[in-house]
Amino acid sequence: MVWFLAAVAVIWALGHVTGSSRRARLALIALMYCLALMAAVLLPETHAARAMIGRSPGAWLLLGILATLAFLYTVGLRFLRTRARRETSEHRRQDTFRDAELPRYARHIMLREIGGTGQRKLKEAKVLVVGAGGLGSPAMMYLAAAGIGTIGVIDDDEVEITNLQRQIAHTDPRIGMPKVFSAERTMKDLNPFADIRPYSRRLTEDIAAELVEDYDIVLDGSDNFDTRYLTNRVCVAAGKPLVSAALTQWEGQISVFDPARGAPCYQCVFPEAPASGLAPSCAEAGVLGPLPGVLGAMMAVEAVKLVARAGEPLRGRMMIYDALYGETRTIGLTRREGCETCGFPTDTD
Repeated sequence: MVWFLAAVAVIWALGHVTGSSRRARLALIALMYCLALMAAVLLPETHAARAMIGRSPGAWLLLGILATLAFLYTVGLRFLRTRARRETSEHRRQDTFRDAELPRYARHIMLREIGGTGQRKLKEAKVLVVGAGGLGSPAMMYLAAAGIGTIGVIDDDEVEITNLQRQIAHTDPRIGMPKVFSAERTMKDLNPFADIRPYSRRLTEDIAAELVEDYDIVLDGSDNFDTRYLTNRVCVAAGKPLVSAALTQWEGQISVFDPARGAPCYQCVFPEAPASGLAPSCAEAGVLGPLPGVLGAMMAVEAVKLVARAGEPLRGRMMIYDALYGETRTIGLTRREGCETCGFPTDTD
């Protein structure tokens, strides 16, 4: 067997000098081994060649097993390294803009307040939209178009014909489809580079905290106070900014509730839900079709500003838009002492 090992060393050295491939050298060595093993097994022990090969074929079998294990280990290690390099390369590609994205976001990159750095922040951002209706539709569409990298949307409703007057993320052929999947299709059509995460269910206490924790900013476009108060509570607990808007008939309002950065929370401003009948729903009071588009677009604007750290978000301020008379006014908001949600202390604390 000593001669075999010496021959292997010679073959490997000569192959390195002559530039022979590793595969060719390994194939020659494997052929030599197979011939030696066959001779050890088939030739009688009295044959002259057995003296050079060895009396027992067991040693050759053991050598073959060890060589096979070493070969499998090398192949497996090479596979893992190749996959790691591929995953690292893919991760780097995801962190950088693809060629088709640069012209897509060119108008953003030209803005001094956003630029390339801000656009990269948008790509890395994760925004959750609560509600895929009138406010959520334009907000999501502009978030996707703006280049927000990950957009989650949660809603348990299906598209109805009465939605189509204002909920522009949905279309007539999608009546009966869950709104989140309709919205996903619309956003993917707008920007195939966005990662869309649809959650076809109602936001409830048992999932809200875990869901919000996975996002940087939350946009609340829900249509009921229970969801609004729940969204506010989990955002306050997680320290996440909440962009919230509401509307009725011809008027809408929007603010950024962010007590972690000194602004009031939603319950500071609205301590209790209004009594039944004082705040009728859109189905009960009606709503101007384009109005959710105006407020939803404003929600997307505030989200982009928060991510890119551009300008002054509506923290501690509420903008009120009256579409009927074309008037806009902004009022200041302050944290409420004794707030049940954000824990702002009272004078006696």
